[in-house]
Amino acid sequence: MERPLRLLILLLALAFLTIGLLFPLVTMLVKSLQDRSGDFIGLANFVRYFQTPALAGSIVNSLAVALSSTVIVVGLAFMCAYGITRTCMPGKRVFRMLAILPILAPSLLPAISLVYLFGNQGWFRDVLMGQSIYGPIGIIMGMCFWIFPHALMILTTALSNSDARLYEAAEALGTPAWRSFLTITLPGVRYGLISCSFVVFTLAITDFGVPKIIGGQFSVLATDIYRQVVGQQNFQMGAVVSVILLLPAMVSFGVDRIIHRRQVAQLSARAVPWQPTPHRLRDRTFVVLCYSVGAIILVVIGTAIYASLVQFWPYNLSLTLKHYAFDGLAGGGWPAWLNSLKLALSVAVIGTLVVFINAWLIEKTDGYAPLRQALHFMAMLPMAVPGMVLGLAYIFFFNQAGNPLNWLYGTLAILVLNTLVHFYTVCHLTSVTALKQLDPEFEAVGASLKVPFWTTFRRVTLPVSLPAILDISVYLFVNAMTTVSAVVFLYTSDTRLASVAVLHLDEAGYFASAAAMAVLIFFTSLVVKLLHAAISHLLLTRAQRWRQVG
Repeated sequence: MERPLRLLILLLALAFLTIGLLFPLVTMLVKSLQDRSGDFIGLANFVRYFQTPALAGSIVNSLAVALSSTVIVVGLAFMCAYGITRTCMPGKRVFRMLAILPILAPSLLPAISLVYLFGNQGWFRDVLMGQSIYGPIGIIMGMCFWIFPHALMILTTALSNSDARLYEAAEALGTPAWRSFLTITLPGVRYGLISCSFVVFTLAITDFGVPKIIGGQFSVLATDIYRQVVGQQNFQMGAVVSVILLLPAMVSFGVDRIIHRRQVAQLSARAVPWQPTPHRLRDRTFVVLCYSVGAIILVVIGTAIYASLVQFWPYNLSLTLKHYAFDGLAGGGWPAWLNSLKLALSVAVIGTLVVFINAWLIEKTDGYAPLRQALHFMAMLPMAVPGMVLGLAYIFFFNQAGNPLNWLYGTLAILVLNTLVHFYTVCHLTSVTALKQLDPEFEAVGASLKVPFWTTFRRVTLPVSLPAILDISVYLFVNAMTTVSAVVFLYTSDTRLASVAVLHLDEAGYFASAAAMAVLIFFTSLVVKLLHAAISHLLLTRAQRWRQVG
């Protein structure tokens, strides 16, 4: 009874990812090879794309912005991560809390703040020395703000694992500190640096929010897809641009996976954890660096909050709440925020259940190796698919009249499915990591005692994995609240979302109201993050009391 039930759940999990990811992408690829009437024309659309200088130039622009953002973010995040892990600077916890704040806001928020700070009426417009914030400068600045926390988390983890014996040996041999850094520290984190670089590059080249708000006439691939589909209703050319955007993301993802397979453990069983020793000059230097970054983060977020509360920037700075009265404005107003709340809660609850059960099937099921490997491969693919590409693929697949799932199109359910698939991979990796820490003997003992697998799952697996489950739920909630690229093609007048409302308010010229909606999303995510911390503490105190000594 148990094995057939596991097989059935495994097949359902494969069907879920096949329908939610593989079929839409294949349908989009087919559409890129057709004309508007649906006739097959081969690569003619791609030839026309590359023969149009304005369109083909977007490839160069996207690569330039992504590479520039990668260099800046990885370099800055490495120095801040080094300060957190390798120095005795005070206030590390405060800085880490500040550094994570950009994740709680949509990528549209930093773009809006930069316009207020460096735009034509901005307080610091002279700092740009005559250059315009509307273009590559603004896009790179906005990207760096939004992507920085992702890079910092990866590099902090990479720098946390080091063997003190290597540094002690270098010190005993009289090796200068700079040489120890080059021969021990950098080689030890090389895989983390490479992985971080690919993650940052992928996020930068696929983001839609920042270039849409602040890009001006500087076109990138993500905004080209939007213009082709929404502006010109040219879905075939939108599919072409999507395929082109998919290629660098897939290559980046593939190289990152190869690097992960080659990575070896940095800490052996005999390793001694490295602890930093106080060094006044070094510690003060990193205090200045890290808290300067923290101050910039606060300024950007604070600017958006302040701009949403003043009458008319910069001429009338008296405080008002009128920009939060969205009635009669473009974007959907408070109903859009409620839709986002429904979406985020649905994705958090359904997604956590689906992702964890699927990961459990892969890790804790005996037999069916080909199916389990296929499910793991499918679970890894969403990380390589940009949100814009996935959203457009859903239009092509679910909007077909002959598709039995056509009824999903235009409903909140398709937004839930799209968002869950878009952010599936990180949650899957988190679940797999947590389940690998659980000894297989639990299942073996349960089976020998004739205990049903669902009882072992409920009474052992879930309580032990509760920290990872709670992290997955809040990750899905926050990303569902802040995402715009994955859902911008799929909403209707009844399912309009807060992140999309920011976009429409900006397009309609209600810039302060756009800032207000972005701030509303930020505070919603922040409150949920704080509630998550409190609930996690309470639940873990009860469910994992066995971890407590004494």
